Amino acid sequence: MSSIKQVQITFDCANPERVARFWCEVLGYVVPPPPEGFASWDAFNDTLPPEQQGSAFACIDPTGAGPRLFFQRVPEGKVAKNRVHIDVRAGIGLVGDERLATLEAECARLVALGATCVQVLRADGINESCISMQDIEGNEFCLD
Repeated sequence: MSSIKQVQITFDCANPERVARFWCEVLGYVVPPPPEGFASWDAFNDTLPPEQQGSAFACIDPTGAGPRLFFQRVPEGKVAKNRVHIDVRAGIGLVGDERLATLEAECARLVALGATCVQVLRADGINESCISMQDIEGNEFCLD
């Protein structure tokens, strides 16, 4: 039995580069270098058949610790809630008002990037505060 060494998270979307660049800003990720022999991703993209141009994009954690994110163009739009979502861990170790203030500040930063704040869930004595959000194409994620 083999063990898994790496995980990639794949997003279906309409505009792969736009969504990838959004997540680069959210997570501090970077765009990997273009394939060998190409000065840029645009130069590589120009070599593809027209129907494949702009059909995929990726971003990576520059530290190598986080998973690669891959974005692929699909013809259909999002119609239902995600079955899997990303939790952006902005409030690790914080509780109460300090946690909520940190989450709200990060929420404001992400809204400025094009995200949507869906719901602020305040601490209830069992669970700490978190914020439900959507990225620029409506994919759900949480700030926790």
